[in-house]
Amino acid sequence: MLPLYPDIKPYARHNVKVDDVHELYVDESGSVDGIPIVFVHGGPGSGCEFNSRCFFNPEKYRIILFDQRGAGRSVPHTELTNNTTADLVSDMEKIREYLGVDKWVVFGGGWGATLGLAYAEAHPNHVLGLILRGIFLGRQQDIDWFYEEGASRFFPDHWEDFVAPIKTMGREADKSGCCDAYNELMQQDNELARMAAAKAWSTWEAHASTLHPNPRLIKHFSDGGRAHARCLIATHYFKNQCFLEPEQLLDNAGVLKDIPGIIVHGRFDCVSPLDNAHDLRKVWPTSQLYIVREAGHSATEPAMIDALIRATRDMSLRFEENFGV
Repeated sequence: MLPLYPDIKPYARHNVKVDDVHELYVDESGSVDGIPIVFVHGGPGSGCEFNSRCFFNPEKYRIILFDQRGAGRSVPHTELTNNTTADLVSDMEKIREYLGVDKWVVFGGGWGATLGLAYAEAHPNHVLGLILRGIFLGRQQDIDWFYEEGASRFFPDHWEDFVAPIKTMGREADKSGCCDAYNELMQQDNELARMAAAKAWSTWEAHASTLHPNPRLIKHFSDGGRAHARCLIATHYFKNQCFLEPEQLLDNAGVLKDIPGIIVHGRFDCVSPLDNAHDLRKVWPTSQLYIVREAGHSATEPAMIDALIRATRDMSLRFEENFGV
């Protein structure tokens, strides 16, 4: 199986002011004259991770990373003001213009796939191609699958840990209203209780994201600051249906008809079931669907890494002559 590319350091870092409130962290690595590719992180609220640059051949790609509003190294940290999907789509355009990029490849997984699709459908003339993993379409049914009932039936032991903080509110943990309950938990004054809830939220996703247990991923997700941002920002988005219209991403997929796409989805993805990717493929005929047999949702699994490296390699072959790489 193909491994990740070695970790590299950025050759440029930027702080991009996108409105009166938010300033985004952006960095560039790889080849200055390479194929521009923007990494759209998951979450919402995660920020870029320890291996975000490592899916791309640094000799072929100009790798652009940014932390979304309130996440990672962007400031103010965990700020929810002016933090909607439309704001994030606008931010991507501002970053593209700031860096002088005409068109770029968009790469994202989970929530990153949601935002990547929303961006591409809003600005198709500036997208060379799309590489999307673990398709999450942001519909109420997709949110309910993971936070109400669906994934809970595959991981009943970890689900008990997930709903435990809700019981502290005096609610019946009956698999209903979990996003709203967690949003309330994150507003309480007790800092220890907030942190316990945030870790339970983030750890639930880590346990459900992989086919085989991954202690490193669980530890990474349960880090206090990271867990707090993930829970606070994610519940803000999910209680607002990701600030999308119902079926928006599928209904608008026709504008992608001239854009090549590679959809990579784990056969055993319990965070975002495979039918999400299958439905997207049906309305986007210029895309290819790679189903990874030995993987769940996470990009950290060996079979998923192999598939994503092949996807970025295949995408680079389409455009390398244009960029002389």
